[in-house]
Amino acid sequence: MTEEQIQTSGERRERPLILLADDDLDIRTLVRLAIEPLDYDIIEASDGEMALEHILVEAPDLVVLDVMMPGLTGWEVCKYIKNREGYQHTLILMLTAVGEIVNEMTAPLYGADAHLDKPFDMDEIVEVIQQLLKTQETQET
Repeated sequence: MTEEQIQTSGERRERPLILLADDDLDIRTLVRLAIEPLDYDIIEASDGEMALEHILVEAPDLVVLDVMMPGLTGWEVCKYIKNREGYQHTLILMLTAVGEIVNEMTAPLYGADAHLDKPFDMDEIVEVIQQLLKTQETQET
């Protein structure tokens, strides 16, 4: 992928774009079904490298990012994006089964905007996504 292919758009989207990045198809499907009624555009990735490519090319507004994935871990993807010029605004919700205490310590270290421990409630993930996007919208106006 060349630098010319990697573009971030300054244009405002009609609907927020959300990337679901998890190697577990069942989790991606459940999260997709939970947030589809909210009128968001949704793309998916099944590993860390695919997630990073989607982020660099599509510049989603929010990434729901699993920690333990093949290739790059969610932590590596998060740290890379939050340190890359032009992408620091990308919201990241980390999903992990590493344990609440570890998650509370590591998610902020890597720059995540929020985190949820697996297993999580679908209403809870919807609420966190809506709150993150609402906060971002408020900051942009």
